[in-house]
Amino acid sequence: MVKERARILVVGGGYVGMYTALRLQRQLKQELGRGEAEITVVTPDPYMTYQPFLPEAAAGAVSPRHVVVPLRRVLPHCRVVVGEVTAVDHAKRTATLTTLATGEEGTGPQQLTYDELVLAPGSVSRTLPIPGLADFAIGFKTVEEAIGLRNHVIEQMDIASSTRDPAIRDAALTFVFVGGGFAGVEALGELEDMARYTTRYYHNVKPEDLKWILVEASDRILPEVGEDMGRYTVSELRRRNIDVRLGTRLESCADRVAVLSDGARFPTRTVVWTAGVKPHPVLAASDLPLTERGRLKCTPELTIEGVTHAWAAGDAAAVPDVTAARPGTDTAPNAQHAVRQAKLLGDNIARSLRGEPLKAYAHKYFGSVASLGLHKGVAHVYGRKLKGYPAWFMHRAYHLSRVPTFNRKARVLAEWTLSGLFKREIVSLGSLEHPRAEFELAAGGKPSDEASGDPKGSS
Repeated sequence: MVKERARILVVGGGYVGMYTALRLQRQLKQELGRGEAEITVVTPDPYMTYQPFLPEAAAGAVSPRHVVVPLRRVLPHCRVVVGEVTAVDHAKRTATLTTLATGEEGTGPQQLTYDELVLAPGSVSRTLPIPGLADFAIGFKTVEEAIGLRNHVIEQMDIASSTRDPAIRDAALTFVFVGGGFAGVEALGELEDMARYTTRYYHNVKPEDLKWILVEASDRILPEVGEDMGRYTVSELRRRNIDVRLGTRLESCADRVAVLSDGARFPTRTVVWTAGVKPHPVLAASDLPLTERGRLKCTPELTIEGVTHAWAAGDAAAVPDVTAARPGTDTAPNAQHAVRQAKLLGDNIARSLRGEPLKAYAHKYFGSVASLGLHKGVAHVYGRKLKGYPAWFMHRAYHLSRVPTFNRKARVLAEWTLSGLFKREIVSLGSLEHPRAEFELAAGGKPSDEASGDPKGSS
């Protein structure tokens, strides 16, 4: 039994937030039933996004609704609040919260009190002050961005097919991806594969008309899979006529022209920014200790260093890697560690409430897998290097085993099976992003600025 009534606040509904709350539901089942504990999950979205499936969602291999897990369904014994925690005062055990109704209520942000805090807001895209980036680029961290990018790519092919201006056609068929990590390489590989297949249904757009460019500031891509597999990935992408530029930076994308540090200029209507992430701003708006890189200082037991009743894991936390040969090494901020840390975090909170000793997090990184499109991939697992179909199959098998809930596993597997039997979907639903635009025009109104005057377009 817990020593006293505990109000547990979980900030974030991603990997760590969902899995920690799920674990606490199970560990504190009796206490929750007796009213001795309560769990509140504050999250910007009412679902958890399984990000490794975003590239396949963008390519149409997985339905968008199967990439997300509804939190209210998997956390029936928790209170799920859709909103943003903007500040934390741990000395007073309070968190400042804004919700969807905050603006309409006119009463200002709410103050939530808690006894135990789990801070797992994840990360946000790390951008640079590059001219035109905020105006024209798109990220690749959310399911909305993935589906928007799919719609956008197909829409650019429609523009290229219908225009009589060679300059517009060239810009529409030029796609620039910035960042050579998992997000950038997998998104580029899947979308290039999808677009190349889609060209067979256009009478005047051929695969060789498409221009794909990957820009990476360092001298290698996919460092997680090792140097050899990174070089193989570069050669595989170049074999598909993808222009891979290492040691190169994006200097500007103003006026729809991508200017690179090597002097190259590419008129383009598509710039995808996947060049890293940074800690969530709420960490800086707290009184908790941070590292030089802005992450929370944590112990191996996943408590926040120097304070009590505060816990963290995942992207927001600098957790010491007790399995590393070099002292002072932190665990990598990836899903593999986040899911395992979340389970231990839930267990340790329950142990703490019951006065039991805590356990340290120890997990040796077993490797990485990456998809480069249909039947193509690379993997470096337990020292073994795989490429091509075996790596792609391992990528799918691993992530199918990791996606939460049996419901999602079955639906994803069914979609993969059907996609193997039937042709790809090549439909763009760009109007989903501005669903009222066409009705506004029909009703005699003016389309909103967001719709850009085009009721059907996504750009």
